[in-house]
Amino acid sequence: MKFIVSSSALLKQLQTISGVLNSSNTLPILDNFLFEIKDQDLTISASDLETTLTTTIQLEKAEKDGLIAIPAKLLLDTLKTFPDQPLTFTIEEESFGIEISSDNGKYKLSGQDGEEFPKVPEIEGANKLELESGTLFNAIDKTIFATGNDDLRPVMSGVLFELGKESATFVATDAHKLVRYRRKDVQSSKEASFIMPKKPLNLLKNITSGIDSNVEVQYNETNAHFKVEHIQLVCRLIDGKYPNYDAVIPKENPNKLTIARQELLNSVKRVSIFSNKTTHQVRLKMTGSELNISAEDLDYSNEAVERLTCNYAGDDMQIGFNSRFLLEMLNNIETDQVNIEMSAPNRAGILLPDNSDDNEEILMLVMPVMLNN
Repeated sequence: MKFIVSSSALLKQLQTISGVLNSSNTLPILDNFLFEIKDQDLTISASDLETTLTTTIQLEKAEKDGLIAIPAKLLLDTLKTFPDQPLTFTIEEESFGIEISSDNGKYKLSGQDGEEFPKVPEIEGANKLELESGTLFNAIDKTIFATGNDDLRPVMSGVLFELGKESATFVATDAHKLVRYRRKDVQSSKEASFIMPKKPLNLLKNITSGIDSNVEVQYNETNAHFKVEHIQLVCRLIDGKYPNYDAVIPKENPNKLTIARQELLNSVKRVSIFSNKTTHQVRLKMTGSELNISAEDLDYSNEAVERLTCNYAGDDMQIGFNSRFLLEMLNNIETDQVNIEMSAPNRAGILLPDNSDDNEEILMLVMPVMLNN
């Protein structure tokens, strides 16, 4: 088996899919890339058993179809040192020996039998959907920070995809904060929902960043398949029932605050430096058109208070929030103004962008921290 490929083209594709590789694997074969040649196309796969990423390169010259597993780290480290040039790969099919020839030398390494590489699951009885890469990128970008890390509640460590005939909703929560991102320009012929794990979502976010094309999605009860240009991702879905997130979102919020997002963000950043290091609590006190933001750490006698002007409609009130959650949310809203809706100091606060796109709805919810007056 022999083929010629550009070193920089190969490196670029390998870097795209190498994110799926784990530093320690239960199966030694997973430390390899699977190279498969078929009809002048080179298909390369990387897997961690749960998620498989595949990319395809058209070759100028390939002799004979076949497959081989090549050590991933060794190959990546070698390719990074080459200037752009054609490389010739010659593979001994009996011994799985690999020889790479470049302009200035030859490099030998030993591969493994490609047949031992885990097969990608076929998605039987799949439902299909197509959406723009930018839409998928935004859906992941706006929700993934709110996912949980609790191994005891695996469903909350992923993002819920709810596909409907009129819109698609993406939800993430860790029980302290929640994000609901809805798109009215994404419709599915069949209503369905599934929970995507965090790792493949981060990989998809990297793949869809900065490219403008459509993403084909196929899914069934156990797996999801995403195809973007020449890259394919197949992953196992999280099994379980997602909590009823609608029940958590308070419907009646008479106290409404509108304020410049960047101003509030900078203020919370400064004040939170003086907050308690375990609760990260900042206090918001609304009276008329004035917002007081304060924090204190009694252990060290640290204290800070700032006053901002805002538009506020509602009863005078004080509410405490974890500043880290507040900052994450403000960083993920892009509008100049932000609306915060509240009902009571012991009920969740809701953050909304002031004027969002007609096709896009973002709702962020943050649970309060009890104030000790």
